[in-house]
Amino acid sequence: MKKIYVILLGFSVLIAGTSCKKHLISLNENPNGADPATANPNLVLSTVLTQSAQTFVNLGYLDIAGVMQHTQKDGWGSGHNNYDWGNSNSWTGYYDILRNNQFVYEKAVASNFPLHEGIALVMKSLMFGLLTDLYGDVPYSDALKSDQGGNQFTFPKFDSQQSVYDSILANLEKANALLSETSFNSSTGPADIFYGGDANKWRKFANSLALRYYMRLSEKLPSVAKAGIEKIVGDPAKYPIITSVADEPAMGFPGNSDMDSWPAYAVPQSDSTNYIRIKMCNTLVQALLERNDPRIKAWAEPVTESIYVDPDLSGNVSKVVYDTTINGVNRPRVLIITNEFLAAKGITINDINQDPYYVGLPVALNAPQTYNLSPDVQQASHNTHVSWVNKNFAKGNAGGIKTRLITAAEVHFILAEAAAKGWNAGDAEEHYNMGIAASLSVWGFGGQAAAYISQPEVAFDGTIGQIITQKWIASWSSAAEAWFDWRRTGYPVLHGVEGRTVAKELPLRFYYPIEERNLNGDNVDAANQNLETTEYSNFGGNGAKNSPWSRPWISQGTGKPW
Repeated sequence: MKKIYVILLGFSVLIAGTSCKKHLISLNENPNGADPATANPNLVLSTVLTQSAQTFVNLGYLDIAGVMQHTQKDGWGSGHNNYDWGNSNSWTGYYDILRNNQFVYEKAVASNFPLHEGIALVMKSLMFGLLTDLYGDVPYSDALKSDQGGNQFTFPKFDSQQSVYDSILANLEKANALLSETSFNSSTGPADIFYGGDANKWRKFANSLALRYYMRLSEKLPSVAKAGIEKIVGDPAKYPIITSVADEPAMGFPGNSDMDSWPAYAVPQSDSTNYIRIKMCNTLVQALLERNDPRIKAWAEPVTESIYVDPDLSGNVSKVVYDTTINGVNRPRVLIITNEFLAAKGITINDINQDPYYVGLPVALNAPQTYNLSPDVQQASHNTHVSWVNKNFAKGNAGGIKTRLITAAEVHFILAEAAAKGWNAGDAEEHYNMGIAASLSVWGFGGQAAAYISQPEVAFDGTIGQIITQKWIASWSSAAEAWFDWRRTGYPVLHGVEGRTVAKELPLRFYYPIEERNLNGDNVDAANQNLETTEYSNFGGNGAKNSPWSRPWISQGTGKPW
């Protein structure tokens, strides 16, 4: 691990040990910086929270949204569309957040601040949970200690994935107890961007995360998962959970610069930015259209020009007619009326998407910028015949949209799944309906929940597949959690494309990062031995063991997702 850095109100303070002489230390002190020995933990807490939120949305809105087929790129999209990650899966940013969080935790313990201690344990659980979900075994018990010196901490061993999950659940239990105090001797002030120091909401966050990780274990250790979920659900006074949107840990974006903006934004916008590259994926678009889902209006833009093919393909010209109205505005439809026009492009009528409103890109096209008779064949195409993501996502503040680390919808879907398994977690249909309603509310369609749920395509049928599919839909911009659910359950049923994606099935994990392989190779090699190779493990760039298609412990022996 690299030495520890802590960001204090915009200043970086090296807190690792140094061999400099005393007079040189004095010269190197920043008179405008904060001294780690005396700094209030609030100075670092805000950094932990904001960077954690940014990390989650970067995963869930960018490349993992491609894996889970929410979006596709039509420019520079090999990682997004094809899972061609190479050596790009660095975990440095995750451990940087955890180092800062460790500072908050240690200051809280030394100062006897149970509020800050509980918050730091929740954030530690959140970030280490993400790390082990993404990679498998990870440095844990010996991590974040390089300032103590010695090879044990400079080159930390990897803890087993099972032990990391066990520790996460133990820390969340401890956090719930710490945060259940009736009064506290410290305050977070504005540093707590999620809850403003409301300890009861942090308890809800902690216990909802515990539900997430108990359900994560449900295929490997079903008795542990069942007991844990029933313990929480059975004692709501001791274990409050997130049940409404108002309880969610959410962060908006000021939008003043690249650093504090929605991840697809750039200052200034140009044809090379991610907003231009990202288009809707046909998989999600079709799922939304089949269910008359109003959320498509919040996530996607209607096509600028839709295509209509004359059924008899008579005549010898193409023309534009205005016979489509969207939001009261006449929209053009390009009328194609010649066989020769299609033949010249090497396509047939079946290759054209004629939906007048929303058209998604199919998965992993060889030339996505040319799809659907695009008039612009450049990468990062201004394709008028496919749906871009909603224009709000082109704004620095995303039009007020927030990133959410866990949602009421997710919690209700977890409980719906638990109940559908026969566990004592309430009524499955009620939680399923409440999960849908919570998601619709977040995106401004709460008033349409009853009508949406009453549709035959949506009405509860009692199956895990239906619950997870709705959870996948609701995970828009938070697709990492959908990836882990898919790995656990096989739902929704998604596949790659043989010959276009790196392997014909979706990957299961990230590569261990190249910097860790170079600096801590012996421990990486030991961790690789705990991965189970599969028929697709030879795909990728670091051998069959450290492959995105090799199984970490959490999916070994489950027969899921493929």
